[in-house]
Amino acid sequence: MSATDHIHDAQRLRTLHATGLLEAEEVPPLDRVTRLAVGCLHVPAAVVSLIDADRQVVISAAGSARPERHWQTPLSQTLCRHIVITDAPLTVPDTRADERWREVEAARDGRVASYAGMPLRAGRGRVLGTLCVIDAEPRQWSGEQLAMLEDLAAMAEAEIVTRLTRNEPHASAVLDRVPEPIACLDAAGVVTGWNAAAVRLFGWPAAEAVGRPVSELISPERVRGDCERLLRRVREGDASAREVHRLELTAADRAGREFPAELVAQVSAGGDGPICQVVLHDVGDRDEIRRQLEGEQLFLRALVDSLDVMIGACDSDGRVVLVNRPLRQGTHAPWPEVHVQDAGEVFEVFAADGRTPLRGDQVPLARALAGEHIDGQQIIARLPGEEPRCFAVNGRPIDAPDGRRLGAVVALHDITAQHRAQVLRSAQHAVAEVLADAASVQEAAGGVVAAVTEALGWTYGEYWQVDEDGGAESGGSIASIAFWSRPGRDLSAFTDGQPTTFTRGQDLPGLAWERGEPVWIGDMAAESGDFSRLQGAVRAGLRSAMALPVRSGDHVLGVLIFGADRPQPPDDDLVELLDGVCAHLGRYMERRRAEELTVALAESRRQFDRIINQLTDKAWTVEIRPDGTARPVYVNTEHTTVFGGRLRLSPDDDFIAVMLRFVHPDDHDAFRAYCAELITGDRAELEYRLIGLDGVTRWIWSRGAPRREGERLLVDGISSDVTDRRRITEEREGLLAQQHQQVERLRQLDAMKDDLMAMASHELRNPIGIIRSYAEMLAEAPGLPEEYRTFIEVIDRKSEHLQNLVDDLLDLARLDAGRVVVDARPVWLTGLVRQAVDEHRAAAQAGRITLTAELAHHLHVHADPVRLRQVLDNLLSNAVKYTPAGGAVTVTAGCDSADTGAGNQEACRGEAITVTVADTGIGIPAEQYDQLFTRFFRASTAKAAGIKGTGLGLAITKAIIEAHGGAITAAPRAGGGTVFTVRLPADPSHRAEPA
Repeated sequence: MSATDHIHDAQRLRTLHATGLLEAEEVPPLDRVTRLAVGCLHVPAAVVSLIDADRQVVISAAGSARPERHWQTPLSQTLCRHIVITDAPLTVPDTRADERWREVEAARDGRVASYAGMPLRAGRGRVLGTLCVIDAEPRQWSGEQLAMLEDLAAMAEAEIVTRLTRNEPHASAVLDRVPEPIACLDAAGVVTGWNAAAVRLFGWPAAEAVGRPVSELISPERVRGDCERLLRRVREGDASAREVHRLELTAADRAGREFPAELVAQVSAGGDGPICQVVLHDVGDRDEIRRQLEGEQLFLRALVDSLDVMIGACDSDGRVVLVNRPLRQGTHAPWPEVHVQDAGEVFEVFAADGRTPLRGDQVPLARALAGEHIDGQQIIARLPGEEPRCFAVNGRPIDAPDGRRLGAVVALHDITAQHRAQVLRSAQHAVAEVLADAASVQEAAGGVVAAVTEALGWTYGEYWQVDEDGGAESGGSIASIAFWSRPGRDLSAFTDGQPTTFTRGQDLPGLAWERGEPVWIGDMAAESGDFSRLQGAVRAGLRSAMALPVRSGDHVLGVLIFGADRPQPPDDDLVELLDGVCAHLGRYMERRRAEELTVALAESRRQFDRIINQLTDKAWTVEIRPDGTARPVYVNTEHTTVFGGRLRLSPDDDFIAVMLRFVHPDDHDAFRAYCAELITGDRAELEYRLIGLDGVTRWIWSRGAPRREGERLLVDGISSDVTDRRRITEEREGLLAQQHQQVERLRQLDAMKDDLMAMASHELRNPIGIIRSYAEMLAEAPGLPEEYRTFIEVIDRKSEHLQNLVDDLLDLARLDAGRVVVDARPVWLTGLVRQAVDEHRAAAQAGRITLTAELAHHLHVHADPVRLRQVLDNLLSNAVKYTPAGGAVTVTAGCDSADTGAGNQEACRGEAITVTVADTGIGIPAEQYDQLFTRFFRASTAKAAGIKGTGLGLAITKAIIEAHGGAITAAPRAGGGTVFTVRLPADPSHRAEPA
């Protein structure tokens, strides 16, 4: 029947008007129902309305947004007419999202955004109106709310039936027109009215039924007492409250057939006392239908639960109503409470890239509910407490034959393993392409890190290279050489200022290197390990990380590290899959390293050959075979110096036998002994003669150093042509012999010279003495002319000079010969120096030279006073003689500063006393100080100044000082001049005791 037929059904309209509700001013029982609906369901409005042939009439309303009583609406502008047409409840969570309600003005302008309505019936198939609740905001109606609304609708239906019996002049006729079995009871439970529907159901004619207790007519005898007690509680209720009671019981007809029944009873006040109207429903068919439906639902649920695929379905309002066992067990979520618009947030649903969230109508079930057919859409769901999972989703809308949208269904296939395998295959393919195109280790590491990190959907990745030869005092280090992060992701809090080099066992890279196995941090915020970069990572929003060693066999070449923004529990499967990437990268790194080492080795070999070929020596390496022969391993062949030509060798030759063919016969035994010593593993060297390819005999110096490589004995050696050195050595030995002879002859000549000089000096002393004596006698002769007297003075002066020279030569000869005896005794040095200074003061004043002395008082030395005075006179006379007018000579004496740290003390505690004579004279060139104490040497400055001298005084002075066990030195004086320093042993008897 069409919708118009339902609304314009004549019998429905007659029953509607028979209620009298269309004209009633107030209907308190219905007002109570709407108030209860507003309070219990927390809605802004609840309405009881009746559907006439062309209008909707409001007969009761409650709430802040309620319409006025008797407010009328054309049928085209009401949602309630759909309930009359379908004889079924209607719920609309959001009228604005449903195309079916766009023609309704109240829904279009937002006054009715959400709607839930229940039919009000007056017989099977006759819907007179509705009880509905409305809201101006979208909302989801729960099953509990709808069940309460259905109970309130039953109360309204009881009031309608009561109205029918009251408003009809002939109650029996009214009751007979009601299709439901109805009985009217008095206060004692006796039947006062029994309609035709009751006669048909129970088989009791009205004449027999009226006047009898209703329990006898509708209940089997075995449960009749229970029925009477139930009805008694209903009759004893408050008649003014007009409360509706629903009871389920076992009923029986006149023939004894038992069936399940539903009893709806309401008590109202009558003229002769309370009146109870009872409506009886045979619910056997309904129970059967319910059982069938439950059976079908159980079958359907068992069917979908038995499927391996995950199944979920929603109703027309978008509420999830069906979830099979695989989906329930796979998600552990409260599915019946979820709406499709919220599923994306509840389960954190993302697109296939794992980063783009799906919200609202983007979720597959919502798209299916909107009418789309979905085939194989891939989504990523991050379920609480679980790893992200990948699903392939198929979805379809569920439509009724009349075109109504009943809901939608989706099937989810868990393809996490396949997705992960595909991702890893893609990553491995990308890694293979990167490694194939990479021109360097750093470029390869950067490409691998970017490919794997992007494929995993993680936040960042990095590669740390192991350097076992550098850092941490040769313990090795690991350094970051490649880093990649997701574009737009700010990781500065993690990367800025962080170290890029660690030692073995330090931080996450060093730990993975040390262990040689994966290290996984599921949640950095809860990690207590000693990782220096951990706080920076947490500040940057990173929550998890894994470190994977890149190995070549048992050798760790580097470490791959990946980090994510979410806590990630350890995943052994992922680690196992990524281990293949690490192995691929490790093979590349090892191959690249081998290539680089090969290139470096070849270059080193070329460089080595270039260097070796610059030598004139023969470099060689041989391997000693077990039989004692030597297999050539390396022999440089570019130079021909040693063999007088290029020697050709093959790997099968015996190097020892080849060499013996060239070794001089007289040196064969020495050469064999040399080879035997090398074969025993000891270093050896030998000089031998070798007859070269050119026939020339050369002296060869060979050195060999054995070494072992496993079981192999190798000998590295070098052979040099030392013929020239040998010749030079022989010539040098001859020259040395000649020089030795010449030195011996010079020594003899020097001795002869000394003897001659001593003899000449000794022989000159007497003639000079006689000359001076005769000169003195002539000078005393009376009447000698003054001119002659002058000649005599010259003779005396020159004779004196000559005598001094002879005395100096004799002293020097005696000192050199060790024949001068030094009579050492305790000498008061202070007095001796002061006396010498006083005697030279006149000469200094004559030359306008300042002569000063700075002497410690108690200075005693162990010396010969005569010889010591001779030293002082020599030094003072030289200082005065070589100092120009206006200069100064300073004499100081004191304890040796090296012993006491002070030069002017009462008594010395050290072993020596120092006397210095410093002048501001003409000085001595620096390069001549070494010759200053050589006999007959005179400084160039003295010669240039025309100052005469013999050059013997300082030589004699040095000889006297050294004879005393002392020392004398000369040095330039600051500001010009010369400083002579004499160091003499102190007198032990005059040392002061320690304080």
